[in-house]
Amino acid sequence: MTNFDFIIVGAGSAGCVLARRLSENPNHRVLLLEAGGKDRNPFIHMPAGLWRLRDNTRVNWNYETEPEPNLAGRRLYWPRGKVLGGSSAINAMCYCRGHRKDYDDWAAQGASGWAFNDCLPYFIKSEDQERGACDYHGVGGPLSVQDLRYHNPLSERFLQACEQTGLPRTDDFNGPRQRGCALYQVTQRNGQRCSTAVGYLRPAMKRPNLTVMTGALVQRLLFDGDRVRGVTVLHKGEEKHFEAGETLLSGGAINSPQLLMLSGIGPGAHLHEHGIDIRLDQPGVGANLQDHLDICTVVKIGTRESYDTLNHTLAGIKYILNRSGPCTSNIAEGGAFIVSQYATDDRPDIQLHFIPAQLDEHGKNVLPGNGMTLHACPLRPESRGHIRLKSADPQAAPAITANYLDSDYDRRMMIECVRLSLEIFAQPAFAETVTDRVFPAPEASSEADYLEFVRRKAETVYHPVGTCRMGDDDAAVVDASLRVRGVQGLRVVDASVMPALVSGNTNAPTIMIAEKIAAEMNA
Repeated sequence: MTNFDFIIVGAGSAGCVLARRLSENPNHRVLLLEAGGKDRNPFIHMPAGLWRLRDNTRVNWNYETEPEPNLAGRRLYWPRGKVLGGSSAINAMCYCRGHRKDYDDWAAQGASGWAFNDCLPYFIKSEDQERGACDYHGVGGPLSVQDLRYHNPLSERFLQACEQTGLPRTDDFNGPRQRGCALYQVTQRNGQRCSTAVGYLRPAMKRPNLTVMTGALVQRLLFDGDRVRGVTVLHKGEEKHFEAGETLLSGGAINSPQLLMLSGIGPGAHLHEHGIDIRLDQPGVGANLQDHLDICTVVKIGTRESYDTLNHTLAGIKYILNRSGPCTSNIAEGGAFIVSQYATDDRPDIQLHFIPAQLDEHGKNVLPGNGMTLHACPLRPESRGHIRLKSADPQAAPAITANYLDSDYDRRMMIECVRLSLEIFAQPAFAETVTDRVFPAPEASSEADYLEFVRRKAETVYHPVGTCRMGDDDAAVVDASLRVRGVQGLRVVDASVMPALVSGNTNAPTIMIAEKIAAEMNA
């Protein structure tokens, strides 16, 4: 079959949702295309196995940025899922929606119908909440959300330290009050990862009206005038063409704008540089790139409680026997949402992820001994970057320029992240645990020292969004129904449509976006 009602490009966090929901109508013929392979790697499904997926090019695009001018010219590593489930198959599984005002701001900025009260029903619809249903949560949805089966005792000490700084505990980051500290809830089912491939796609794959093709790199969109009529795909060394009534791009904040530009939709002058025929001069494609820049404060401890020297054999046996123990941990166990001194409203503007282990350069640099790491990131940065093509070759990685720390506000917020992290590690809860400081160096004490530390060590916390922004102005790439403005038969449904970053992790909001649009398309 080469003709479908819907073609979905990308089987990630959004694409698997769309495939499940659109194929619920037996009259819909749906084709789901994924450049990566099937999610057979056992470390995808073992929660703590996420660190083993870091450099695995079979499941990870392993992108890197262009040299970042405000980060000492470093190229930052940007992992993205290249497998069924996309980044939901390789992330740390933290289930966070952000703050209700984030979505109200979207609506106020021209994304009509995307205020929090418009979005909440689709968060609820997606969810199978272990704690039960309430005004904020649902049960029976495809995405399993559970409390951690196991957490390290150091994570409990982290929560005590947060309380000692004056930060209250909260029982739900996704309830009526986001501010506070808690253990994260995770997208897991029975001690295993619940990616969108597991929760959404796998139950739908037996449907005769859903075709799933892996190892299928979409090269370009096919046009009939100003209407998209399908895609050209490279599959097993052969070029194939598929047609559909509507094509939906769900490649994420990097791959969706890349495919639009390869197909002639994007900044005209840039496309001309690469010899691409311009179908629609749309400067907004690839613009408005936002990401949460993160700084890791690392300390040594005088005990062997951390995961640094964990007996992996014993932990693995425990996991295999009854899905229990450290292998069920998402590693980023504890978290906090803080309203800093620079906040302009009551929304938290800093997020913490606590790791009961030493983490440096995404785990690439293994540090000796035992320790702890505190991730800290400002939630609503002002800096904006862009995605551009390096080549007209669809197999070439695009050029990612995050443009981190391009504003004085962002620099001040990163300094505040370092200060607050050090304050938490200095609390009585850690007095008998912490023995030394690794990052920043013990002699670093001034704001200038902290900023220099940030420039040398800050990394992404994996939340790129915004490169196909929705809105009602000329610079918006898609409208409120996520239809690409200026062409017919084409939508973008993924994190790239977010007008601005949410105040938290981006996986749950991406799933919500796909649920909301699928419901609209099925109506």
